[in-house]
Amino acid sequence: MNQRVRTYSVSEITTMTKSIAILFAVATAVLLPQAVHQGGRLFGVGTGIGEMLLPMHFSILLLGLLAGPYAGAIAGLVAPLISFALTGMPTSVMLPYITIELFSYGMAAGLVADTKLPTVVKVLVAQVAGRAVRAVFILFGVYALGSNVPVAIIWTSITAGIVGIVLQLILLPMLVRAAEAGKWLK
Repeated sequence: MNQRVRTYSVSEITTMTKSIAILFAVATAVLLPQAVHQGGRLFGVGTGIGEMLLPMHFSILLLGLLAGPYAGAIAGLVAPLISFALTGMPTSVMLPYITIELFSYGMAAGLVADTKLPTVVKVLVAQVAGRAVRAVFILFGVYALGSNVPVAIIWTSITAGIVGIVLQLILLPMLVRAAEAGKWLK
């Protein structure tokens, strides 16, 4: 039996649905890292597992891909701020950089959402855009504002997060396909 899956363009999603999706993505971006960190503590691998799996990034990238650039950018901007207010994570030193990174992920994912690119390429484009913007802001912070964040964090965060990056490339296309098939945001 050949079933054709109808995909929806970002512009077909109602404002109310996008608003609910933003709230869900923000909640997930706050709660999922906490669950991952607690799991790391429970299994004795520490909270560094969050840097490895990048749990905050998943829902922001997914929202951008499904609901567009504004929804992704808003969630990416708000999630780290709420997380910091409630949990103290990310740290105050990294908060501005992670905020701009997640904002960029959501915006970039949304900007490529309605293109004809394969979803895995859309995810890769958003990942590169988010990391590139974060790198520029870290360099600006260090060299123009005197931030004490080590410049090496640009590269070390990529190497530490390679597992999460690969998981995003594998899981996000599957989640987008499932969302489109199930009409999650219609």
